[in-house]
Amino acid sequence: GVDLQVCTSKNPTCCTKKIEERYQTAAKQDIEQVLQTSSATLKFLISRNAAAFQETFELLIRLAENYTSTLFCNAYRNMAAEATIHVQEFFTDVGLFIFGTDISTEESVNRFFDTLFPVVYNHMINPSLTDISLEYAECLRMARRAIMPFGNIPKKAIGQMVTSLLPSRTFLQALNLGIEVINTTDHLRFSKDCSRALLRMQYCPHCQGLTLSKPCMGYCLNVIRGCLANMAEIDFHWRGYVQSLEELSSAMSGTYDIEHVLLNFHSLVNDALVQARINGPELSEQVNKVCGPPVRKPTQSPGCSFDQNKDNQGLKMFSRDSEETLANRRKEFISHLRLYRAFYGGLADQLCSNELAAADGLPCWNGEDVVRSYTHRVVGSGIKAQSANPEVKVKGTDPVISQIIDKLKHVIQV
Repeated sequence: GVDLQVCTSKNPTCCTKKIEERYQTAAKQDIEQVLQTSSATLKFLISRNAAAFQETFELLIRLAENYTSTLFCNAYRNMAAEATIHVQEFFTDVGLFIFGTDISTEESVNRFFDTLFPVVYNHMINPSLTDISLEYAECLRMARRAIMPFGNIPKKAIGQMVTSLLPSRTFLQALNLGIEVINTTDHLRFSKDCSRALLRMQYCPHCQGLTLSKPCMGYCLNVIRGCLANMAEIDFHWRGYVQSLEELSSAMSGTYDIEHVLLNFHSLVNDALVQARINGPELSEQVNKVCGPPVRKPTQSPGCSFDQNKDNQGLKMFSRDSEETLANRRKEFISHLRLYRAFYGGLADQLCSNELAAADGLPCWNGEDVVRSYTHRVVGSGIKAQSANPEVKVKGTDPVISQIIDKLKHVIQV
């Protein structure tokens, strides 16, 4: 073993360069496995909840669309076929927004009421056996915001939608970022210096036939804190992330409660239609000024084609008084997540005490020999503390970690 790079020793050795290389690979795989095992429950907690919340939001959107289409089928049957198309378009937009597409909620609500106005005018304000022409409908659509046939209801709907959809969208984005952070740290690339230190700590004693000796606690802490120095930098921002998720979650009630807002959207639409009916004569006058008298074309509106039974399963699953309300779900998730606030700060210590190091008082490996105890200074966590690390040299910040910290800062701000 004269050509050994790391496991050099004064005593005879049973390692060759080839064995040392194989040990080097094993040391890296070991640390990766230990890291992935230690983050597995946290990762499962976040990914399971991200999937569950996404599914619940999808169900909510479907039910809200259902309620609104049912309103037209039951109370405004003659315009139901046309109106339900616009209802579908609107709730498609809601879904796109919650799941991350950059569209304006305000614009979606406005567009819904814009496209609803010609239908309401045709069937309720100025009904006839024939439908208004496409050009006339377009004029009505363009004039809706000025004429305000639905009073302040669209404005109220915008207020409710904006304040409730954004927190839910942010909540989902934050959960997905949490998964990304863990995936990143699970597959971190270790520096050459760290790899050699891991080899010296875990497998060099084997070269001297000391296959049962484990590293001393202080020695283990120096090596692992050195290797995970970059990861420890996440600690402060991870704590902030958990805290801001907690704050966001507890703020998602009342006007910010997506469940309440979506499932009551149909009653706002009903209020808007009632308002338009009451103001019918005045609206006709205003429309005549802006668009002229109605131009009609001979067609017949079909009845209601919406299948009301299709989603009754969903309704059963989602009864309002169930224990499974979103608020309870979130509360439970946050209480579990809080247990992992200090995950990144305490990771090196956890790995040494649970997995890697010898128990206190037992003879242990110090990198060169089996001794009673480790005598070098033990450094703290994080990059700054590593300048005094006797076992591992740490050079600057890892760009991958910097990037993930920037993403955490951004989501905390959002």
